[in-house]
Parts: sequence; structure tokens; C-alpha cells
Amino acid sequence: QVQLVESGGGLVQPGGSLRLSCAASGSIFAINAMGWYRQAPGKQRELVATITSDGDTNYADSVKGRFTISRDNAKNTVYLQMNSLKPEDTAVYYCNADIIIRLIGGPYAHWGQGTQVTVSS
Repeated sequence: QVQLVESGGGLVQPGGSLRLSCAASGSIFAINAMGWYRQAPGKQRELVATITSDGDTNYADSVKGRFTISRDNAKNTVYLQMNSLKPEDTAVYYCNADIIIRLIGGPYAHWGQGTQVTVSS
């Protein structure tokens, strides 16, 4: 069994910063791509940023230049540094990872439980 546990969400004023973390644990053989998605009330879940196991990154246009995704492969953890936050960044942020599971194979997509980010004055 594999779990993704997110942390770091909260309330921040416009222009502020937050850092999200997501740690994968369990019967992990390897992790391919990892990423962050978000879902605002009444909207569909959308991609924020992804990172491959080699460190190649991809960002939504709306966050380029403000958000930075990174990962620590030794800790099976992905991070999202969010700067210059705007009210429109308010959403539940979900971690995603494509994981190859020991003795089972894969990769299989796994999701975290979500963490709320609220940008408001």
C-alpha cells in the first residue's frame, strides 16, 4: 500500500508565499513523475506543475514565474514553492505521483488527500 501525505497549506495574504510538501510512503519500488494539481470551488481540477524523475518540469501558464516545483528522490517527496500568491490561487491542492509498487508493478497514479490554500486579505 502506498500513501501520499501533503502538508503546508493555509491562509496567506495576497503577495505572500507558501511551501507545500508531499511525502510518499509504503511499498515503493520507484516513482516516475510527480505533480501538483488544484481544484477551486465550482471548477475542474487543473494541473499546476509536474516534475519527472530526472527533474524536468512543466508549469501551467497561470503560475509560471511564481511557483517552483522540486523533489527529493531520496525522501520520495515533492515540493511546491508558491510566491506572489493571488486570490485566484485559492484552491485545494492535490499531490499526484506515478508509482511503481514493489512486487506488483506499475506505474499507478496515486493522489494525496488535498490541502487547502486560501489567499485573502
